[in-house]
Amino acid sequence: MRACLAVAALAALTISCGSDSKPPAAAPKAETPKPADESRYLPKAGLVESHVVDRELLGKSFMPGGTLGHYKVGKAEFDMFVARMPAPQDAAFLLLDWNKALANSTLVPSFGGYFGQDGERPVFVFSKGVWIAGVAGLSQKDADTQARALAGMLR
Repeated sequence: MRACLAVAALAALTISCGSDSKPPAAAPKAETPKPADESRYLPKAGLVESHVVDRELLGKSFMPGGTLGHYKVGKAEFDMFVARMPAPQDAAFLLLDWNKALANSTLVPSFGGYFGQDGERPVFVFSKGVWIAGVAGLSQKDADTQARALAGMLR
């Protein structure tokens, strides 16, 4: 009888210590930190409002989040954007993505950026150090002028 009880106890112990059929819980994904408000780097002349975009700045899947400023100068309305990247080469690689994304993209050699069409909207984009930045909604000549003011603000 004792042998039967010992065998039953051992069987119960073996069953209760068996492996759990549930798979281990997946490690939680590291959340991408929200971008900082970099509005201090946007020129103030004509700035109507600015806000932080968490991801896909200007609706581009390859773009991280950043700061977007809306401007009104005279009758012209346009946007300027800035996004800080971890390293200068990251900004340079994004510039190449912009080159592919813009229709009729042309290199602006004096600035090292690209000007082209994003749908119906003209966009001038450039990198400066760890920054990817640009002007959307102006002709190339006017965008160049505004982009120079923006580049002067970036450190």
